[in-house]
Amino acid sequence: MKSILRLAVLAAACAPLVTVAADPAYPVRPIRIIVPQSPGASTDLTARLVAQGLHEAFKQPVIVDNRPGSSGIAGTELVARAAPDGYTLMVVASSFSINPALGRKLPYDAIRDFTTVSQLSKFPNMLAANPSAPVKTLQDVIALAKAKPGQLNYASAGVATGTHMTMELLKYMTGINLLHVPYKGGSPAVTATMGGQTQLVIGTSVGVLPHVRAGKLRGIAITSAKRSAGAPDIPTFAESGVPGYEHEPWNGMFGPARIPKPVLAKVSSEVARILQTPEVKKVYDRDGADIVGSTPEQFSAVLKAEIAKWTKVAKAAGIKVE
Repeated sequence: MKSILRLAVLAAACAPLVTVAADPAYPVRPIRIIVPQSPGASTDLTARLVAQGLHEAFKQPVIVDNRPGSSGIAGTELVARAAPDGYTLMVVASSFSINPALGRKLPYDAIRDFTTVSQLSKFPNMLAANPSAPVKTLQDVIALAKAKPGQLNYASAGVATGTHMTMELLKYMTGINLLHVPYKGGSPAVTATMGGQTQLVIGTSVGVLPHVRAGKLRGIAITSAKRSAGAPDIPTFAESGVPGYEHEPWNGMFGPARIPKPVLAKVSSEVARILQTPEVKKVYDRDGADIVGSTPEQFSAVLKAEIAKWTKVAKAAGIKVE
């Protein structure tokens, strides 16, 4: 009897190490895609486009489950703890690679506890100014910030968000000093700058470009390596006097660690196909975003490079979030 009990205890201890076997008929039941953001955000819209495509391809319900709050950490932890069977997936923004760089005590490891499925898209951030601000180019911004350190201000979506870190990277590369005015989201930051409460705003091209087109903001520069097809007249940071600057926020799909390779390959290849459909490409072209649809291996390399980059920037800027 004692030997049986010892075997039972040993089996229980080893249970978490057992890899879930791949179901050759996958999927045979509904798939849940967790989005650790509110409905309507760009990441949520991307998730819903992919979910619809997977539903049509797999003939199974694909449910988008929004879990906002705690900087996306709570919803992300749900995925880290889920069974690695391909029925729980996640679509997140590039802030996923920033959180580990900030000294936060996360309830998961961003690399060890997840399977990369595919980088879905990338899009530039855009720096824009209130039309009355005394700057028209990024060189104007840099010159004024050096002449009057800390007097030129900019709005962002919040402390340690992707937009904030975009400007910290600029400060790190140029040695300038700008006053950061954080808001609770990208829309309030844009609204504040249009209203003259702040001089500059850094936001996604999706959120800023419509107001530039309407003349309510002045486009200064974008963060991608090349100009956006949606805004060809707005130069990049690199061609505006900051050579080597490149940052393109992204949306990506993950699952729990140890998803069986056949299931992972099936989901990843299907997602890549969905992203190339005319319906999806039309949406991305409208919003000035670029489709990626990478392999799991390619996305894993991007993730590791991003975490290393933001760790370096956060350390240099002294940014740490408990």
